[in-house]
Amino acid sequence: MIVEMKKISRIFGSAYALKDVDFTVGSADGSGEIHALLGENGAGKSTLMNILGGVLPPTSGDIFVDGNKVEITSVKRAKELGIRFVHQELSMFNHLRVYENMFIGEELTKSGLLDQNKMIQMAEETLTNLGININPRTVVGELDMPSKQMIEIARAVRTKSKLIILDEPTSSLTNKEIQALFSIMRNLKEQGVNLIFISHKLPEIMEICEKYTVLRDGSVVGTGLIKDVDENMITDMLVGRKIYRGKVEKPKVPHNPCLQVKDFTLEPYFRNISFELNRGEVLVLTGLRGDGRAQLAEALFGVTKVTSGQMLKDGKPVNLKSIKSIIDSGIGMIQRNRKERSIIPDMSIIDNLSIANYVAKHKKPLINFKEEEERFRKNQAITNIKAANPLNPITSLSGGNQQKVIFSRWLEIDRDIYIMDNPTQGVDVGAKQEIYNIINDLAKKGKSMIVFSEEYPEIYQIADRVLVLYDGSIVAELSRDELSENKVMYYATGSSIRKAANK
Repeated sequence: MIVEMKKISRIFGSAYALKDVDFTVGSADGSGEIHALLGENGAGKSTLMNILGGVLPPTSGDIFVDGNKVEITSVKRAKELGIRFVHQELSMFNHLRVYENMFIGEELTKSGLLDQNKMIQMAEETLTNLGININPRTVVGELDMPSKQMIEIARAVRTKSKLIILDEPTSSLTNKEIQALFSIMRNLKEQGVNLIFISHKLPEIMEICEKYTVLRDGSVVGTGLIKDVDENMITDMLVGRKIYRGKVEKPKVPHNPCLQVKDFTLEPYFRNISFELNRGEVLVLTGLRGDGRAQLAEALFGVTKVTSGQMLKDGKPVNLKSIKSIIDSGIGMIQRNRKERSIIPDMSIIDNLSIANYVAKHKKPLINFKEEEERFRKNQAITNIKAANPLNPITSLSGGNQQKVIFSRWLEIDRDIYIMDNPTQGVDVGAKQEIYNIINDLAKKGKSMIVFSEEYPEIYQIADRVLVLYDGSIVAELSRDELSENKVMYYATGSSIRKAANK
């Protein structure tokens, strides 16, 4: 199967989201292909794939399948052509069983009744062929996110799709789960299925894909074979400029504790967590998914309650009973997964930025729009928020710019310490670098930060000191001079514990 998109444009209002885009996936011999579609947030990837998946019509341009011009006027029409879009926001029905989700809208019947046995049998065959060990009778709401991701892919395979679009499929997966997904992708490719793989994670792109296409500002700026490029070349295409890749120099932070965490415990997630945070320091906590970091981050901000332990700020105990008491003590938090935990989608950009100020500082009975606009413009200059109109909904912004709004929200109320849980999650390469600069600038101004991250390039950009967790415990402390990717991975995988146990 060969799918060709020629001169595809899409205009929203007076602005081009896509302009004369050519994109081809597949080969004449019928063999499968894994094609990377790359671009910063707002580059046009989702718009292009929504057109191919029948969600949006193009303003102009043509689509061909195996040389025949087609009109993809709906999702149903895309499925009829063998094209399936597995969105990052999964469309599963949690109250239904696995097999019911796999046949939703395409149920099998026998004598006018649902043929449950046949659907269960076919669902089980599909899951087994893909190496997915999930009982088709399981209620989907009982499964974790990675399992739901696999079911979405199995649903696409069951319908004999010839082209599957995977939008950020690894964003919530562990390394082991990613390798399981890659195994499935390679298996599908061998069966002649084409896959379009959308991801910000370049190491994954280099590992699993054979071709690439890069979009920037709605236009194609590069396409070709993965074997002919490296990560640096792709990054330069993504941002449209050379990225500085020299050694990051950071001055040594003096020992001057502003925060002490003592024996934080919340079984079964973490236990006996103790550390100090120095003034003006970026302390990174890292490890592998499932090591307890997510729960620890929330406990430090009072979202969840520890069963034992205490926290001291400037030598005085912090009241851990509520988030407000922690904020009042001078601590702020930028949480992971901004869509679920930070942005308020029905509110404007300016209101999302100001919401913390309304709670913490605003004492007047009415809101002064002029003051709000001045606040936005001041923070826009600091964090480089790219927004045409601050009164637009925050959902009109790219992921990176949404994250900058969240940063600005907390910078505006000026806390001494910031907890940052995966602060660049779902953010493109260019915006990541801007966020690293914000973090390092805050440290220079004497702010202290606890950053939770598992991406080594990110850790290297910002860390003054690193604590590595394994199975809910701190197993290593690394100074910046000791920092290396091999060391981080050695401790994060529990190798030091196994080595000690074998002595």
